[in-house]
Amino acid sequence: MEKNHHETPLRVAIIGCGRVAKKHMKAVLHEENGLEICALVDSDKKAALALLEETVLSDRRNSDLGKKVKLFPSTEAMLAVDPPDIAAVTLPSGLHYATALPALEAGCHIIMEKPMTLRISEARELFEFSESKSLKIAMGHIYRYFPLMQTLHNEIKEGAWGKISHGSVIVRWGHDQAYYDQAAWRGTWKLDGGALMNQSIHALDLMCYLMNTTPSSAFAHLAKRYRNMEAEDVGGVVFGMEDGSLCLLEGTTATGPNDHEASFFINAERGNIRIGLRNGIPFFDIRDIKGKNIRGKYLRRELKRIGIKGFLETRNPHIQIYRNLRDSIISGDTPIADAYSGYISVMSMLSAYRSAKEGVRINIPGDRDFSLHEMTGFFPHL
Repeated sequence: MEKNHHETPLRVAIIGCGRVAKKHMKAVLHEENGLEICALVDSDKKAALALLEETVLSDRRNSDLGKKVKLFPSTEAMLAVDPPDIAAVTLPSGLHYATALPALEAGCHIIMEKPMTLRISEARELFEFSESKSLKIAMGHIYRYFPLMQTLHNEIKEGAWGKISHGSVIVRWGHDQAYYDQAAWRGTWKLDGGALMNQSIHALDLMCYLMNTTPSSAFAHLAKRYRNMEAEDVGGVVFGMEDGSLCLLEGTTATGPNDHEASFFINAERGNIRIGLRNGIPFFDIRDIKGKNIRGKYLRRELKRIGIKGFLETRNPHIQIYRNLRDSIISGDTPIADAYSGYISVMSMLSAYRSAKEGVRINIPGDRDFSLHEMTGFFPHL
């Protein structure tokens, strides 16, 4: 939908002022997004003030705005005084449900970092409740917003590539021990999870989006090799998909902390697709059934559609997530990464964890609820 820049901006409250909140703040302040920051929520007032200083007060253009931003110690306090149009949930994963539900009950739309929750039933409840109230939830599944993703999704959905045999995704997103030591909740079963739940869940989401199907079963193995934490630093999953195809997932944080890779492969009747990101640099290899590289055709088409600016915005995909949510609120359309995608990805990944715990293939949906907290004690203390 074409935005009218004279429309009243939608008001955003950011709940949780940790590392990722800075990306959210920059996206809200982006001049073309038609949004304004109205509140910061954190139990640590110093964290909220530091975020405000770094992103708003440091820019003279925002000096007046800085005076309008209210600080609150809790979500409850903020909702009681001044509910925003959009609540951005950037807290540890284990706190998402308890934060998002009251915000939805107060009539707020939601932007939520992945994963949606750490319990299947909680993700389902957020999805169903938001639907019943006609409220939007936009998930931080950033890969959906990268160049070419929507084009490839539409082509595969429309049958242009024929039947998919399988896909594979590799997430090698190295973190050293210092990453886990900087916050007590990182790498814990109660609040965070490991390489699959934290680093790989939005990669699984992209595979579901591109392959236009969802998991129907999961069989997984987990290991903890290098990092001193509760959860896994490497895991592998075979997902059976609803359409009969397979999706293979490798996720690890055990690689070097300066070596970050997310790569995706899809094999289809009429060609194959290799796309990904390596140390911040995207790569594309798209071939027809004869093996001819047709990448150039796609990149030229995408450049015409989104321009150089669209490619540059991949440096902070949250800009596009916020823009898409705002447009969805105004138009009534569904966000590109919606509440259903959040629910499906949580149910699928938690089914993989349950598979590793029980040593069997798990059908999706399963025969009972499952929480990541049930993995407590999976790895014996050394």
